Amino acid sequence: MIDRIKTLFEQQAFGVCDWWAEKLNIKAEQVRLSFIYLSFVTAGVHLVVYLVMAFVLKHKERIKQPFRKRSTVWEL
Repeated sequence: MIDRIKTLFEQQAFGVCDWWAEKLNIKAEQVRLSFIYLSFVTAGVHLVVYLVMAFVLKHKERIKQPFRKRSTVWEL
């Protein structure tokens, strides 16, 4: 039962914890636990940060597109 809930949560989550775990080279469970512990300390401020990170991860190709190198000056 717990494993089903865990896999459901991992599939439905935005992938922010997995992304951080990959970047920091640690387990995703440790990142998730840190978000849980931060919820007690910061009274929900981390939730806003998490949602901003989820938005950026979801739309990072659109964010990077204006900053990519163009081959000519006339290319928009």
